[in-house]
This record gives sequence, structure tokens and C-alpha cells, in this order.
Amino acid sequence: MRQKIIRLLVLAVFIPVAYAERPNILFISVDDMNCDSVGVYGNPLEDITPNMDRLAAEGLRFEYAHVMVGNCYPGRNVMFTGLSSHSNLVEGFYPITKPHYPHLVDLMKAGGYFTGIFGKVAHTTPYSPYDWDLVMGSGKEKENHVKDAGSYYRTTAEGIAAAKEADKPFCLLINISDPHLPFYGWHRRQEIEDPYVPSRLFTPEEVPVPGYLPDTPKVRKELAHYYMSVSRADDCVGETLRALAESGQADKTVVMFLSDHGMPLPFAKTCLFHHSTRTPWMVRWPGQIKPGTHDTEHMISALDLLPTLLDIAGIEHPKGFEGRSFYPVLKGQKQPELDHVIKEYNESSGRRRHPMRGVQTKRFNYIFNPWAVKGRKFQGAAQGTLSYRVMVELAETDPNWSKRLHQFDIRSVEEFFDVENDPDNLNNLIDDPKWQEEIAAHRAILGQWMEKTKDPVHAAFQNREDASFLNGFVEALQAEAFRRRDVTRQRREQDG
Repeated sequence: MRQKIIRLLVLAVFIPVAYAERPNILFISVDDMNCDSVGVYGNPLEDITPNMDRLAAEGLRFEYAHVMVGNCYPGRNVMFTGLSSHSNLVEGFYPITKPHYPHLVDLMKAGGYFTGIFGKVAHTTPYSPYDWDLVMGSGKEKENHVKDAGSYYRTTAEGIAAAKEADKPFCLLINISDPHLPFYGWHRRQEIEDPYVPSRLFTPEEVPVPGYLPDTPKVRKELAHYYMSVSRADDCVGETLRALAESGQADKTVVMFLSDHGMPLPFAKTCLFHHSTRTPWMVRWPGQIKPGTHDTEHMISALDLLPTLLDIAGIEHPKGFEGRSFYPVLKGQKQPELDHVIKEYNESSGRRRHPMRGVQTKRFNYIFNPWAVKGRKFQGAAQGTLSYRVMVELAETDPNWSKRLHQFDIRSVEEFFDVENDPDNLNNLIDDPKWQEEIAAHRAILGQWMEKTKDPVHAAFQNREDASFLNGFVEALQAEAFRRRDVTRQRREQDG
């Protein structure tokens, strides 16, 4: 009944557009990949991402694009609801069974599109199963392994053919699993046999080491497997685009590509640092976007994705979006209001609550960490990696790495980084007198956003200098997260 009501509401605001004028939409994401891992975004490894680089050359790439959230389930639900995590209520890895808002699936289906998805199915909607027209590869999971590039050719072709049979334009989501752990040939911090071999293999000696990680043989080993997984992700992109080309629909299709957040290593995934949220965002739209366009003016966010897709499809927005469509930018216009992005993090897949809020402009990154009081330690996915273990070992004897480990594990309630001169976010400037005016300006932007969107963390932000208040606030959030976990376990035991 809820789906039917939403569909009727959406139909009431649908803008009829002639079928021939309405483009298909092919959304492609990769999982856990840094922006600077892509060749066209500065990766020095030769031919690591030829398909992504070609896609950028054939359309538009954004220099200043960010996702809103540094982990998957919440981040993807921001993309496809046009609402922040605290507004769509998907703050962690748990379902929201009665959402009060329409999702991309509802809006596109009501607007006359055929909807399909492959990969990250349960993490893309507030609950699962959702009312997709087609979950590609369903029933054939063994022959469509998510680490096999061929799977993406087969499932993309399946979705396009099904849309043609339905006589509808398609909106397909192809969510590539790489370079999410396990990396190619790597599991539980050691090498393994792997049948899904990428196009490019790399040695530990040749890979670049990010400035926020230690340059040691063990870290290089883990990074080599990460970069080989980036190559395999690129293979998957190539197979997806090959299926589109062979369908004859490429000239009628808008291709949107991005990564859902940064690499699954310290100072990237599950954080709000620069490399946590910066994403390689590309759009190819034949006949509408000039090939080789490089946008260095606007800042776009994953929060803006759904409003933009609806404008491309000619579907009017429902009320309540928090994102800002950048459709005019795709049409060659300027949008001066796209000068910052808001960032948010709440809960890990392990139900650990570490609420963070941030605002990033081209030059600066301000982060508010209400959990970072009274010695509380951060707990996230990256702490299970070999790179993190190396950091812990180095911290025992190296004062610099001891300080750096403390910055990752303990943090400060407020952080402020000069991204232009410190993209690795190594130097927290929050107490530097030189930057207090800029810090105040960024605080103001974030505070206004939190008030406007009724963010529950706003109370903590207003009391950010009161350690006791912050501690009690975060303890209450963690208790609620554990209560929710225990209720879920009890239901499973009862159903089992």
C-alpha cells in the first residue's frame, strides 16, 4: 500500500516528456576507492584505469566532488533519497521498514522508467527487498560473482534487454564490488589464490603510498593488492560499458560514475577526512556534454545525485529534498551556490556510534567530532587492516607515528584542515590564531545546516565546549545503537 501511495503522488508531479527525448540512465559505482586512485585524477601507475579515464575523456569530470558519508549503507541511501542520513534515518547498517519519503526506485518507476540493479542490492534502499523491476543476475549468483568482470557485462546486458522488452527507458544501477575488501589475492591480511585476475598486476615496490600511511614493506604489500583491485574495478567498468555499446543505446544514455567513498584503510573509509569523501565523479551524455570537460568551479555532493537524475529524466522533485540539483552545470551553466558540501557520519557496521559532521569548501575541511571526549577510542573497519597494525607497531617507538595514531584513534572534538596545502589532513589547525575567522565561517555554515535539517547532533554542536554534555550525548546514542542490535538479535532467534 505504501508503494502504491508513493507512486500515485509521484505521478501527480511527473512532467510528461516524449519517449524519444528521455535518455536512459546508467549509474555505475565502485566500492571503497579513493579519487586519486584513478589515472585521470593523478594516479601515477600506468594504465591502471583506462576505462574510467576514457569515460572522463568522453564527458565531464568534476574536480571537487564528494560523497556525504564515509561508509556504504548510509552513504548509498543519501544518494538515492536526496536526504542526509539523519533525515532519511539510515544512519547505520540496519533497515528502515517504513520510510516517510520516496526512493529513486519509486520516483523513476512512477515516471515511466524501468529500474534495475546489480550489486549492493541490500545497501541501496532503506529496506530490502525493494520494488525494483529487476534485480539483475538474480537466481544466477554463482555464475555472476561480484568480483568477476564478466558478471557486469552479462547483468548490464540483461537489464537493457528487459527494459527494451518493457518498452521503457531504463534506469540501471551497476554497483561494482571492487576495490572493497577482500582485495584481489588478499584475505585476512595475507595472500590467497584468486581466480578473478585483473588486467594490471603491481608489485609492492612500484605502488604509490598515500602521505597519511607509513611507507613500509607491509603497507606496500597491502596497497599493491588494493591497486590491483582498482584495476579489476576498471575492468568491470569496461565490461559494463561494452554491454551498453553493443546494445545500441549508448548515444541515448547518460552514464554517471563515482566511488561510494574512500579506500578501506586508515584516514579514508568511515571518516570525514578529505580522502574519505572525495570521489571521482564523471558524467557522459552524448550530444549534451562536450567531451573532455573538466569542471573546476563547482562542488557537488552525493546528496545532489537524485535531484539531478530526476531533472535528467524530466521528473519533478517531490517536496523535502535537501540536495541541490546540478543539472544546469551539465548543460553548461554556472551555479555559484555550489561552493561547499556537507558531510556526515554516524555508525559503523559493527553498531559503534561515532557521530561526525563536517563542511568542506575548496580550500578547507572542518570536522566536528562530538564523540572525541574523555579518551574514547574510534572503532571502524580500517582498524582491521595490515596498514593499521603497522601504524600501531611504529607508534611504540616513533613519536611522529604515535602522534598520527592518536589523531586517528582519539581525534579532537574539532578539526580544521587546509586541503589545498595539506590534502592528507595531517595538520589540525583548529587552534591556530591565523585561521580563526575561516573556522568561524565554516562553523556557521555547518550550524545553519544542522538547524535547518533538524539534525539531532545540533545540540552537541551548540555545546561543543562542554565535555560532560558531549560524553553523555554520545553514550546515549551508543546505548540506543546496542539496544537496536539486541532487539534485532532477539527477533532473529525467535524467527529461527
